[in-house]
Amino acid sequence: MKRPSLYFTDDHELFRQSVRQFIQKEVVPHTEEWESARRIPLSIFQRMGELGFLGLPYSEEYGGTNADFWFSVVFLEELARCGMGGFTTSVSVHEFMAINHLAKAGSPALKEKYLVPAIAGEKVAALAITEPDAGSDVSAIRTLARRERNEETGQEEFVISGAKTFISNGTYGDFVTLTAKTKPEGGTNGISLIVVDLDSPGVTRTKLNKMGWHSSDTAEIRFDEVRVPVTNRIGMENMGFYYLMESLQLERLVASVMAVSGAEMALEWTLQYLQEREAFGKKIGKFQAIRHKIADVATEVEMAKQFVYHTCWLFTQGEVVVKECSMAKLYTSEMQKRVVDTCLQFFGGYGYIEDYPICRAYRDVRVGTIAGGSSEIMREIIAKIVVDAVEYKPVY
Repeated sequence: MKRPSLYFTDDHELFRQSVRQFIQKEVVPHTEEWESARRIPLSIFQRMGELGFLGLPYSEEYGGTNADFWFSVVFLEELARCGMGGFTTSVSVHEFMAINHLAKAGSPALKEKYLVPAIAGEKVAALAITEPDAGSDVSAIRTLARRERNEETGQEEFVISGAKTFISNGTYGDFVTLTAKTKPEGGTNGISLIVVDLDSPGVTRTKLNKMGWHSSDTAEIRFDEVRVPVTNRIGMENMGFYYLMESLQLERLVASVMAVSGAEMALEWTLQYLQEREAFGKKIGKFQAIRHKIADVATEVEMAKQFVYHTCWLFTQGEVVVKECSMAKLYTSEMQKRVVDTCLQFFGGYGYIEDYPICRAYRDVRVGTIAGGSSEIMREIIAKIVVDAVEYKPVY
């Protein structure tokens, strides 16, 4: 019997069924193909665009559906059930991170040129923050964007030089929302967000070979005197750092939703295996040592889910949820890593075989405590709020 929900309506659940059907019929069958190719085709983005999946939180004016945030939660939960960390990463980065700033602060012209095709799945977007010598310290980035007038066109341009690394969708994507110093002496008050076409002269992309997330492409991108119109700037000049800090809460909430759903999926695979595998004349799910460990895992996953849902609710109420999102990202990423490790153990030697999805999950889950803000950074943010009483205010 289905229990009533504080958060999801019948419409949300109908949407869940449609996303789950899509994932099972049009994504899961291609798992081995996309994992081996280490990329997903543009056609699947186009298909998601046709179905309205890529514009859930965005205005209908630009092709979105302007759905409430719980539709996005449903989509992310079902996305994570595909069993490919790379696929979920590529899609979630595109929809909730790379084009989020465009939707919130981009000019109408920028939205028409980039947001509309991104929502339609015709263009794939990336977000470039991290640099080889500046990981979580955004204020330390070295990529520079200096203003210069083009003598031929008379147009004011940014001339961009620098490097970014660990960029999801960076190898095969079409454009990137780039962080760059537009006022080098300004520190956090000197960073801007700029949209750059990834086929621009001076852009070099190098695909990185990762431990997991194989179906997503990840790149190091170099910018050598890349010229971009000043009109490609998102929002106000030198306000990029504050736009990022605001948007990072959504990024961490997205990661938390998918971590919980991914952990649930691992538990489902394990429960099924426990009913199939026999040892010493009985199903291994009958052994107390295993049953009690599964009870612990199920409890941990459910507790995490309820906290994430509460944080989502606070987010929908317009609350500043820096503390809660940081806590959720910290706990769920560490939890998912523990859960997948525990579940793999019960598969025995089969858990180490690539034919079993738990094996892929084990590889994919490891980066969860690093990407999107490491656990160490999450702890420092939480400590600043709890110990130092630091307050964060909304920017947009």
